[in-house]
Amino acid sequence: MVKYLFVASIAVYIFSNFFQSTAIAYLVAIMAILSVSATIFRVQRFVMVLGLVFLGLGVWMLVHGGAQVQQYILSFGKMLDLLTLFALVPIFALPIRLGNYALSVQEVIRKKIKKSGQLYWITSGLSFLLSSFMNVATLPMMYYSIKSSVDLFPIKDKVRFMSRSITRGFCMPLLWAPVTPIVGIVVEMTKVNWGSMLRIMFPLSVLGLLLDWLTGMLVARRESKRRSSGTAHESPEAVQELASAQEAFPAKRQGRLIHILAAIVIINVLIWASDLIFNMGFLLTVSLLVIPISLAWSLFLGAGKLFFGGLKTHLDTHIAKMKDQFYIFLCAGFFLSAIQVSGFEDQINTAILHIKDIIGHYLFIVLVPIIPFVLAFSGIHPAVALALVAQALDPKILMINPEILTVAMLGGAVPAFLMGPYNATLGIMSNIVNQSNFRLSYWNAPFTALYLLLIMLTLIVLQLIL
Repeated sequence: MVKYLFVASIAVYIFSNFFQSTAIAYLVAIMAILSVSATIFRVQRFVMVLGLVFLGLGVWMLVHGGAQVQQYILSFGKMLDLLTLFALVPIFALPIRLGNYALSVQEVIRKKIKKSGQLYWITSGLSFLLSSFMNVATLPMMYYSIKSSVDLFPIKDKVRFMSRSITRGFCMPLLWAPVTPIVGIVVEMTKVNWGSMLRIMFPLSVLGLLLDWLTGMLVARRESKRRSSGTAHESPEAVQELASAQEAFPAKRQGRLIHILAAIVIINVLIWASDLIFNMGFLLTVSLLVIPISLAWSLFLGAGKLFFGGLKTHLDTHIAKMKDQFYIFLCAGFFLSAIQVSGFEDQINTAILHIKDIIGHYLFIVLVPIIPFVLAFSGIHPAVALALVAQALDPKILMINPEILTVAMLGGAVPAFLMGPYNATLGIMSNIVNQSNFRLSYWNAPFTALYLLLIMLTLIVLQLIL
């Protein structure tokens, strides 16, 4: 079965980082080739065509570059580091489920929130908090945690309210959270220090959250049926549901959201220290810490046995569903390797440098965030788009501060996730709220435009400072 092939590919990739040799490099490449071959007719048609385009262009470049036979083989395997992160990061959701933290969210909302504007703030804020280490598992958890509470407030379009507050809060940590593949890609390719980038990326992420709160509050007030009082008649069904949740949630377990705050601090400190000490590569460092941290958290909750059961279920179900991701990312990885091996990388950098000279240094940097945003609408996953952009933009050749380039690329990734109709964020929310991806994209459009403007202004300021 393909899931065993995927697990073996990940295991071989991790092994290759500790025991490097030509034989192991070939083994990694062969596992990647087998993964592509096994999934090519099992993925969605659009994904299959896009992957074949990447493969075709890669082969064409290698032919024109006069590559040797072994170089065709060894060009496979790039982006297995990213797939390893995709496969392992959802394990962080296990202690969240085992600790019943969703009930903590419900309790906070039931006791603290009195107005729809406040509900928007807490929903967006908790999405921000959870997304910083749970990634896409945040989306269903937040939706089902607040769904019953939303009925208590005079909100005209409840589905739109939940979709906006959850997805916008969810996307802000994509600027800095180490468990997000986007951050890993950009940090690896621009060679910046993740710890040093936090001083820029975290405040920018918080600014984005504050912008979301401001716009969300204004919309919530406008959509409220009782704008003056901010109160509403409570739905009996919703009250009963929250009462049931309160009974199922003992008093001694209230306030456990502090666990999540502590976990975020511990996770980020461990990743920063490990990346500084071991120098294994940012993506690999994060991937290797996922299981130990999740296990330690589960043991703290007294749920060690349940953790191992959940881990087995994860390997049996989640990884088996990664057919599209393995296929498209490995094909894109072959394409990126072919650019380097064939020498086309120099030609691409020369062309981009020429464009930069024509439009000017400042304007060039300001326009970089638009590239992954536009590519997201062509069906290319933001992670793939960012890998392509990072491959093409060499900060040394282009004489661009790598930290500014990192901000530009990560800043462009957030709008891509907010509005790109083909990425997992809107795809998952679409299934949850039973609305089309394009409708969710439309709902996020005004905020996305404001956020892009914020990123562009930030880039102008950074260029003046740095």
